[in-house]
Amino acid sequence: MTWDLSTAGAAWEWAQRLWMLLLLVWAVLWNGAKQAKRREDWSQRAAYLILLIPGAALLFGPTLPWQWLDERVLPDAPMVWETGLALTALGVGVAIWARLILGGNWSGTVTLKKDHELVCSGPYRWIRHPIYTGIVVAMVGSGLIRDHRKGWIGVAIVLAAFYIKARREERFLSEEFGDSYREHSRRTGMFLPRLI
Repeated sequence: MTWDLSTAGAAWEWAQRLWMLLLLVWAVLWNGAKQAKRREDWSQRAAYLILLIPGAALLFGPTLPWQWLDERVLPDAPMVWETGLALTALGVGVAIWARLILGGNWSGTVTLKKDHELVCSGPYRWIRHPIYTGIVVAMVGSGLIRDHRKGWIGVAIVLAAFYIKARREERFLSEEFGDSYREHSRRTGMFLPRLI
């Protein structure tokens, strides 16, 4: 395997490997989660899934019949692909780091676990939802590599889905941890570190 970034296609192959690494880590860690004691219902989950799935499909999916959606918006240049690959690697790294720190408290749905802990270490020291941050940064990186209008629309839609999901998670955590969570929220940003 050679490190070839001479084309956007070659950079995209490397980005796909990074996404596969993220999926592999998720699959390996899936069984380590604690049992749920409270979970969102299906209608609540649908509120963000109806955005998340098509948003991701716009970035990662095939060409659509509407050609204007597949047109590039940035220069077709190695600097763009290399920046995109670096952002994809950074985002995947942050998401994996956050997932490892979260440990058994993680869930794919908005859930409170038995013996749930308020995690304030690792990237959670600065950001309340670093997994979402990592995934969005990686999507922006992949968007730079693929660079088509539909991909950028997809990134925006996924960010909106994560915002809806994060707000529900914050309500669950605030009810569970009260003042401790409110203090944590005061010190941290939702998706980016708080500057002040």
